Amino acid sequence: MKEYLSSVEDVLKEQSVDENGLSQQEAARCLEKFGHNKLAEGKKDSLLKRFLDELADPMIIILIVAAVISGITAYYEGESFTDVIIIMAVVIINAVLGVVQESKAEAAIAALQEIAAATSKVMRDGKQVTLRSEELVPGDIVILEAGDSVPADGRIIECASMKIEEAALTGESVPVNKIVQILNLEGEKDVPLGDRKNMIYMGSTVVYGRGKAVITGTGMNTEMGKIATALSEAKDEETPLQIKLNQLSKILTVLVVGICAVIFAVGLIRANTSGGITGDTILSTFMVAVSLAVAAIPEGLAAVVTIVLSIGVTNMSKRNAIIRKLTAVETLGCTQIICSDKTGTLTQNKMTVVEHAADDEKMLEIAMALCSDAELDADTGEAVGEPTECALVNDANKNSMPKPELKAQYERIGEAPFDSMRKMMSTVHRSADGIIQFTKGAPDEILKRCTRALVNGRIVPMDDTLRQEIMKSNKAMADRALRVLCGSMRQWDAAPESCEPEYLEQDLIYLGLSGMIDPVRPEVKDAIAECRQAGIRPIMITGDHKDTAAAIAMELGIISSADQAITGAQLNEMDDKTFNENIEKYSVYARVQPEHKVRIVNGWKAKGMITAMTGDGVNDAPSIKSADIGVGMGITGTDVTKNVADMVLADDNFATIVSAVEEGRRIYANIRKAIQFLLASNLAEVLSIFFATLIGFVILEPVHLLWINLITDCFPALALGLEQSEADIMKRKPRDPKEGIFAGGMGFDVFFQGFVVTVLVMISYLVGHYIESGVWEFVNSPDGTTMAFLTLSMVEIFHSLNMRSRRGSIFALKTHNNFLFGAMLVSLVLTTAVIEVPVLAAAFDFTPIDLHEYAVALGLAVLIIPIMEIVKFIQRKMGV
Repeated sequence: MKEYLSSVEDVLKEQSVDENGLSQQEAARCLEKFGHNKLAEGKKDSLLKRFLDELADPMIIILIVAAVISGITAYYEGESFTDVIIIMAVVIINAVLGVVQESKAEAAIAALQEIAAATSKVMRDGKQVTLRSEELVPGDIVILEAGDSVPADGRIIECASMKIEEAALTGESVPVNKIVQILNLEGEKDVPLGDRKNMIYMGSTVVYGRGKAVITGTGMNTEMGKIATALSEAKDEETPLQIKLNQLSKILTVLVVGICAVIFAVGLIRANTSGGITGDTILSTFMVAVSLAVAAIPEGLAAVVTIVLSIGVTNMSKRNAIIRKLTAVETLGCTQIICSDKTGTLTQNKMTVVEHAADDEKMLEIAMALCSDAELDADTGEAVGEPTECALVNDANKNSMPKPELKAQYERIGEAPFDSMRKMMSTVHRSADGIIQFTKGAPDEILKRCTRALVNGRIVPMDDTLRQEIMKSNKAMADRALRVLCGSMRQWDAAPESCEPEYLEQDLIYLGLSGMIDPVRPEVKDAIAECRQAGIRPIMITGDHKDTAAAIAMELGIISSADQAITGAQLNEMDDKTFNENIEKYSVYARVQPEHKVRIVNGWKAKGMITAMTGDGVNDAPSIKSADIGVGMGITGTDVTKNVADMVLADDNFATIVSAVEEGRRIYANIRKAIQFLLASNLAEVLSIFFATLIGFVILEPVHLLWINLITDCFPALALGLEQSEADIMKRKPRDPKEGIFAGGMGFDVFFQGFVVTVLVMISYLVGHYIESGVWEFVNSPDGTTMAFLTLSMVEIFHSLNMRSRRGSIFALKTHNNFLFGAMLVSLVLTTAVIEVPVLAAAFDFTPIDLHEYAVALGLAVLIIPIMEIVKFIQRKMGV
């Protein structure tokens, strides 16, 4: 059936539905028959392919090559395959962990996508409900408004000035004016897709007006489904930090290969001068070079960063901040300006009419309730819809004029929907007294179109005196932070020929003003104070009257005087240069248009400020896209703004932005702690191997380093990523987004800490050999190797405690990281088992050590805590 060539009645009959929509039982049957309303997804990599991809890492390949060479040598010489088994076990465990970590990250992202899933307003069992768009089925009646993404293909059954942008399908950027009427072929075989004005298509966007449609095709049975053979997965998005780390890994790899080549060459030269080069010499020298490579590359670094980011993003979602782009996590920590809408974000979005200024309040209430799209819910007795309109409908209902009864008396026959440029809305009704039009909107805009007014029960001409009285009443309400709307009407002899705004909205009769208030959210005042402490400047942007905006901004602490507020009209009088020079004077923008938001964002960005911008309407999309952090509203926001936003607020709350900034700072700080810990640990391993090789003894084997990297490094690093925020994290200035990984003295910290650990490990080896032989010297020693291994493992574990704060004393921290304590305990038990359990000790070539040696190794490891406490104390005193 070609629905666009059929009448609405025929299409509804074909889909076995009426305008009340499907029943839940019918919808369930259709869902089973047609499947979910989503396009086919691209195939995901199999577990085997993921596992092989993990093995394709250059450093892992080196380990596998080393294991193969070691295995061949062991076979020909009849030796044990212990080294081969351990190396391959570590390689396999590492690959399995990588696959598991990747799967967990994917699961976290999938869970976030589930939270942020698109929804649609649908008629089911005669009631309007909100469903996930993927649950739509053919026959569903969907309700569309400006800003909605069209969820599936359908035939329009009701249309009020609806325009839909279909560029994704047709390539035509100009929105299409939609209609309900049947299309004519006009001699053609079919109607082109772009000309099917009575149809809606998945992937398009409603940019104006409203309407209803019956769904005729879902999922792969849509026009979009015909084009897309498969929806490929979104590309993995690397954050700037991850890109920097990848670059760092490449630099480290080049350096390590160079150092390995030098060590290999030095080993062969030494062997040649002392007795000749043999196969064993080449193998042992090669294994030393490999061990150096293993020690230098922090294999777990990228995995740790990814996991900490994904866990952080999941935590943010639990706090109502849904991160849609990983880059937002890092940028949040740098945020210096937060530009926020007032209504619903700084306030509760529970508008209540508290005052009228009208000659005939009853007529004003009727006009306001009917000139709105909010409806009265029969079950709750509360209005459902846009908050301002809900307040008007609730006001009429409170005064014994429920909207269903008003609609029965005044049948709506036409409308000019609200838009932010006109700042008004008009509806046309047929009543027992004839045709009447109601128009409501911003008082200053409505008054421009009023030629008469209802005064003392009579319609009189509008003059300047009356206009001034009305504006005086308007200001009196606005001064008390009330939102004021103006109501008007127009009488017609017959139904108007056109419902275009220009035709309807003239020669209006003024009825009165309705003042309403949207209470400030109680938590916002504290959140703004926290912003100030954190070096973040809050900016209020609103379509409200300047006096209203200034009053609320002063109550919240955003501004201290009214001269810090500016209107959109004043903004229009400034060129970009003048505005950019004066931008720091203003923290409140009232009566703004959507294009003003883009100017405000660009003005702050021109100052080098990292700017966050909130928005909900379809016209806010450009400013959200321009901002460093675009914040969409989860409740009142349109699909369009959510799709371009970096972050979506599930509760539309300003305080959630501030908590997201804190979480972003915590995540970034913890990632830096983990990076510093891993690099310092790996540097200590490199220096230990390097110095030992130059002196002429083997301090640790490759399998020992693999164990340390797998057990002693990764788990504490992950635990550091879960560290709670430090007490002063929201008292620090925002981080400079251009700063490198090693900014703030981190490069020095990594080198110094790595060097200190190296010294402790070398001392432990020396003491171990002395206890074994009674001689103070650096030569190959089983006891020395065992003690060096124990000290290196434990010193890194204890050093992870130091890293809970880069500058603060760990004894001053008031929080506990149970994950870190657990990682320490597990590492201590496993490391002790490797040394003391005979089977494991033999596999790692360890010599059993007595309690005295164990205590010495552990005591040396603990020294890292007092040493770092002294260093951090000096750094705090020096202010570095």
